[in-house]
Amino acid sequence: MSEQLAIHGGPKTIDTNFQWPVFDEQEVNAVMEIVASGKWGNPDCGDAVARFEAEFAAYCGSKYAITCVNGSVSLRLALIASGVKPGDEVIVPPYTFITTASSVIECNCVPVFVDIDPDTYNISPAAIEAAITERTKAIIPVHFGGLACDMDAIMNIAERYNLKVIEDAAHAHGAEYKGKKLGSIGHVGSFSFQSSKNLTAGEGGIVITDDDELYATMHSLRNVGRVEGGQWYDHYNPGCNYRITQMQAVLLSAQLKRLEAQTRTRDSNGLYLNTLLGEIRGITPLQRGEEITLHCYHIYIFKYEASAFGGLPKNEFAEMLAAEGVPCFKGYPHPLYKQPLFQNKNFMCYAIPDYVDYTKVHCPVAEQACSTDAVWILQHAMLGDEEDIRQFVNAILKIQRAMLS
Repeated sequence: MSEQLAIHGGPKTIDTNFQWPVFDEQEVNAVMEIVASGKWGNPDCGDAVARFEAEFAAYCGSKYAITCVNGSVSLRLALIASGVKPGDEVIVPPYTFITTASSVIECNCVPVFVDIDPDTYNISPAAIEAAITERTKAIIPVHFGGLACDMDAIMNIAERYNLKVIEDAAHAHGAEYKGKKLGSIGHVGSFSFQSSKNLTAGEGGIVITDDDELYATMHSLRNVGRVEGGQWYDHYNPGCNYRITQMQAVLLSAQLKRLEAQTRTRDSNGLYLNTLLGEIRGITPLQRGEEITLHCYHIYIFKYEASAFGGLPKNEFAEMLAAEGVPCFKGYPHPLYKQPLFQNKNFMCYAIPDYVDYTKVHCPVAEQACSTDAVWILQHAMLGDEEDIRQFVNAILKIQRAMLS
């Protein structure tokens, strides 16, 4: 007789409490000092924001970093600074969070969805090239789950077609491609500091770049159109107040000190989990090639085959796995172009041509990932020890035994 599953009242496989965020007196004291100072704002109340920007740029190996209120705004700043005009096309993947594409809409541009690679769930370079038209101006590759896109291929395409590359690195803090930090390879890298992210202050975002002109424009847009060295009430660009606070900045500086060690723990655990899961029928880890020199596993993704679990649908499997104590999720319910925003063209902007029809978009790999294949283990779970990782595997095997008994 099989063990009773936790979802049916049996004992959980794993009882570890995977804390997130990780913090101690360092973060608490840093915020208390800012509060006690009474100097909370930015940029007129202290240098904590500029200090964190310099620290993050140095960490990523970039010349500049500009903080902003969130990772959605960071994408918008990058797009506007890249020179897109109303009606221009921007190539994006459909397997990502909504703001990768909605930021394009906010710039009065056209998101063009292209499919993902079935082995990595990252945007397919071949699909990118096939989608380029005379209206294409930029590519937004998403390093989904912290797994680096094929940046050599993408940058080669961008150079040949004179396109800007904006790396959506919201999942990719600390991860590397051929020894380079993600976000530092394209023309601009965009990050989020939202509460679930590997580097967090609850909310916030940042863009990094080596380009002097892109930096100057994004810096101005972030600060109500002001320019460095200008007067407070002189406004040169149609920006807004997207600044973060001193409190967020000191939190981020403290959290940044933890990031590299946490990233290497996630990477080590991910490699170990790949080995263990590779031995389970019906479970296939995503591929990572030799060019992935450091994976930050914001999401550990594996492909699930229902037939190896007695036909158990993916969503029910994910619910059972979560009940066993594994912090996991069933993933996106459908690709972005299936969202009502795109199906109904509820864009509230004026430059989307009438011929654009997202009801006719079909990206089969992304659709299969959403409907039947992709299961996520969340980043804070990847900070456990090797015993925790073995228990994740035991939980999956427990479910498989129950379904096949």
